[in-house]
Amino acid sequence: MGKTRVPAAAKETVMRILILHGVNLNMFGRRDPVHYGSATLEEINARLAALAEEIGVDLDFFQTNHEGAMVERIHRIPDETIDGVVINAGAWTHYSYAVMDALALLDVPVVETHMSNIHAREAFRRHSVLSGVCAGTVAGFGVTSYLLGLRAVCALVAEAGK
Repeated sequence: MGKTRVPAAAKETVMRILILHGVNLNMFGRRDPVHYGSATLEEINARLAALAEEIGVDLDFFQTNHEGAMVERIHRIPDETIDGVVINAGAWTHYSYAVMDALALLDVPVVETHMSNIHAREAFRRHSVLSGVCAGTVAGFGVTSYLLGLRAVCALVAEAGK
């Protein structure tokens, strides 16, 4: 999917938030609808873009199935005007110390999101190696997890005085 930028319409932009989608998330809408619903990644991004316009923030989107590409995208954040990050790392949540280490380098708030309730699923999904370097986690609310994650990261940025 790569990078897409959605600027906030006619409102003065206060914040710029990066939405990171990890491995297999381009398959939303086709993958395990019991846990992930029927919304596609494009529909999720459209809902996020509508909320961003409503609250007056800019969004950048990035999705990859390549762990190194995700790490490299995270590494670029300190050199950009990114104020906060919402990440659903997919399966990397449970084992990617590389993604965790990259996120740990950031000095902006990061909110972890999951469509399904990872704590009510298979044992391996109940542990996140990313949680320790994130401000918080939103899980189990389907697409609403992303929307809550966006609101949460914006609140954290605002509290920090952005």
